[in-house]
Amino acid sequence: MNIRESMEALEEQYLSPYASFSARSRGRDRPEALCDIRPEYQRDRDRILHCKAFRRLKHKTQVFLAPEGDHYRTRLTHTLEVSQIARTIAKSLCLNESLTEAIALGHDLGHTPFGHSGEFILNQICEDGFAHYEQSVRVVELLEKGGRGLNLTWEVRDGILNHRTAGHPNTLEGAIVRLSDKIAYINHDIDDAIRARMFVEEQLPAVYTDILGHSVRERLNTMIHDIILN
Repeated sequence: MNIRESMEALEEQYLSPYASFSARSRGRDRPEALCDIRPEYQRDRDRILHCKAFRRLKHKTQVFLAPEGDHYRTRLTHTLEVSQIARTIAKSLCLNESLTEAIALGHDLGHTPFGHSGEFILNQICEDGFAHYEQSVRVVELLEKGGRGLNLTWEVRDGILNHRTAGHPNTLEGAIVRLSDKIAYINHDIDDAIRARMFVEEQLPAVYTDILGHSVRERLNTMIHDIILN
């Protein structure tokens, strides 16, 4: 038994029966030999981390078009925050952390520059419209590696495509990323807006802050705990 097989056996032993198991993946569009060390979803995570599209996220703004200062979120920092939140939830629910992380790291690879304003403009001028989640899939299936794509597993691509609000991921790991994306951007968009002096913390409606918390840390903690426990 090699290292990969040992790790797959641990998944079968410790993960929830509702988890996505690496050894039971629906596979890749182009079959590949299995790695002796890494299960399939770990390989996907690594491919995303090392691809050009992931590195380009650091230059794409999250909400503000051209913020001055180093502390505002970018697509890269947003992606890392989504990954952290999603992994915390997945681990607590005994789901597959590697699949969750791969989806989280890849979910915004196709996002435009200039925040959602860039996506809005492209959607207007493109003949068939533009949606960043579809572009993210196009990046990993076609644009990377000189047109060969990253050849990711079906489960990772499904999670990337369906992280949108109206999406219906086919795995619980994908569903976790979908929720984690919202938790991340709701909280850090508020934090960035306060930093930009668009409003102050005290202007947030008390009906929300009394329940969710009076700081980013408290609100994140409340939302994450609620998903895990309910």
